[in-house]
Amino acid sequence: MNYRQLGHTDLNVSALCLGTMTWGKQNTQDDAFAQLDYAFEHGINFIDTAEMYPVPSDAQTQGATDIMIGKWLAERGCRDQVILASKIAGPGASSVRGGQGDYSFNNIETAVNETLQRLQSDVIDLYQIHWPARNSNFFGKLGYQPDADEADPVPAMLDVLESLQTMVKAGKIRYIGLSNESAWGTMKFLELAERHGLPRVASVQNPYNLLNRSFEVGLAEVSDREQVSLLPYSPLAFGVLSGKYLGNREPANSRLTLFKRFSRYTKTPGVRATEAYVALAREHHLDPAQMALAWVTAQPHVASNIIGATTIEQLASNIASEQLTLSAEVIAGIEAIHAEASNPAP
Repeated sequence: MNYRQLGHTDLNVSALCLGTMTWGKQNTQDDAFAQLDYAFEHGINFIDTAEMYPVPSDAQTQGATDIMIGKWLAERGCRDQVILASKIAGPGASSVRGGQGDYSFNNIETAVNETLQRLQSDVIDLYQIHWPARNSNFFGKLGYQPDADEADPVPAMLDVLESLQTMVKAGKIRYIGLSNESAWGTMKFLELAERHGLPRVASVQNPYNLLNRSFEVGLAEVSDREQVSLLPYSPLAFGVLSGKYLGNREPANSRLTLFKRFSRYTKTPGVRATEAYVALAREHHLDPAQMALAWVTAQPHVASNIIGATTIEQLASNIASEQLTLSAEVIAGIEAIHAEASNPAP
């Protein structure tokens, strides 16, 4: 396993990060322990969670993922060998704090304290804002439209940084990051931090995969020039890029079979592009999922590729992708498909 510096921090994270959002819905505590043990044994030192996990989120299961991680950390006694990332849910998260959440100081303090308790930890290494609290494009929304009635979001963004600084000074979080953020939002947070001497954003956790390379349009340059690492989520587009859903197949107990609402990557343009990527992988005798993961992991703006799995077999295959180097011919094939079908599922 290779390790990389996360942004400007002193954190050296594994090239793959273990995503956990299925634990508590599709996965039991025993499953979670098995995955954590396997990942840890194979060099993964970076775990990503969120206060609203598991997904789909509801009030009955909210926080269950954290509890499973906390029990594993306590039983294995390896907290000092693991880098923990978490996220605070924002407006609209009906399962958290009765759906009244925003990024006020009180909510940030409450969220941090409750997350630490569930994780059985004294500190969160990377604490991320799960999505913007302003009018912006995220979760697949396209076509930005100004809101004439929206208040200036900058004062609220400054308040967020000041609140997070309080958590840093209290020793409860070490570094901060963003998620589902835009180039403007990232740069504004960086500007405010520099101007006011506040914590500097270290990372952005956004969707990034062969079907959605929108990060490259504006944020990749920000990432490079400002030392803000990308932590890509959905590198397999909810498993679509494995090819297992092609031909209208619905594998038993798979995510998109169980939860039909997740249709971001299964619309016609995405399916057609997936067919092309899967065919390319098979032409070169590669596993389609491993090819898709290896491509993401190799991108220069990526610090750690967030993989997720519901079975140990899937996890083993995903982790093995870190040792795969794609040939120039395969990369040329990927770029040719991308040129014909650029970002079919943003």
